[in-house]
Amino acid sequence: MHEYDALRAARPEWFTNTPGGIDIETSPDAVARAGGVIYQDTRRIVLCDAVTFPGGRPGTYLRTMSASPQPGAAVLPMLPDGRLVLVEHFRHATRSWHLEAPRGFGAAGLTSTDTAAKELGEEIGAHAPELLALGRVHPDTGALGDEVRLFAALITSVGALATSEGIRKALTVTFEEAEGMVRDGQITDGLTIALLYRARLHGLASPAAPLYAASKAAGRHRAVAGV
Repeated sequence: MHEYDALRAARPEWFTNTPGGIDIETSPDAVARAGGVIYQDTRRIVLCDAVTFPGGRPGTYLRTMSASPQPGAAVLPMLPDGRLVLVEHFRHATRSWHLEAPRGFGAAGLTSTDTAAKELGEEIGAHAPELLALGRVHPDTGALGDEVRLFAALITSVGALATSEGIRKALTVTFEEAEGMVRDGQITDGLTIALLYRARLHGLASPAAPLYAASKAAGRHRAVAGV
C-alpha cells in the first residue's frame, strides 16, 4: 500500500478517473485485494489495480508502466540517398530475431530527442546533429501505459553495433523494400511499422527528398531541446 500511495502522489495522471471509463479504486482494502505494485525495477513497474467497470462490476486490471517519467523514443535512421537503416535485434519477450529501428526507454534528465540520439549512438554507432519529430504513439493501449516519441534522423554512416544487447547486424533498405517487408510479415515490430507510416506521411518516402529537404518543404520543425 505504501508503494502504491507513493506512486499515486508521484504520478497522479496514472490514477485519473474519467466519466464513463474504468474507475480505479484506491481504498486500502481494494488495493490490498488487487495487489497494487506487483513488481518494479529501474525500467518497469507492474500494477494490479482494483477497478470498477462501467455498469458497476468490480474487478482487477493488470498494467505495465515505464519507471521513468520521460517517454521512450524510437528513431528511423536515413542515409543521404534515402535508404533506411534497420537492425536485426534478438528480443527476449518473443524469443525471436526482429528487424527494427533503434529505440530505447526514457531516462530522467534526458528529453525524448536526447534519448533518440543516444540510441542511435549506442545501437548503430551513428551520429545525427538534428532529428525530425514524427509524433507519438502508445505501443499497446491494452496493457502498456507507455508513450513513445518517434523521430527520423539523417545519418552518414553506421559504426559499431551494440552486439552485447542482442544486435547481430544492420542492413540498409529502400523505403519501398521496408514497406514490402511489413506487407510480407518480415517486419512485425509495431514501433518500426509506426515509424515507417509516420515518415511516409511526413513526405520522407521519396529518395529524391532526403530528411532535411523534405522537412523544410513540408514546413516541419526539427526536434529541439525540450521535446
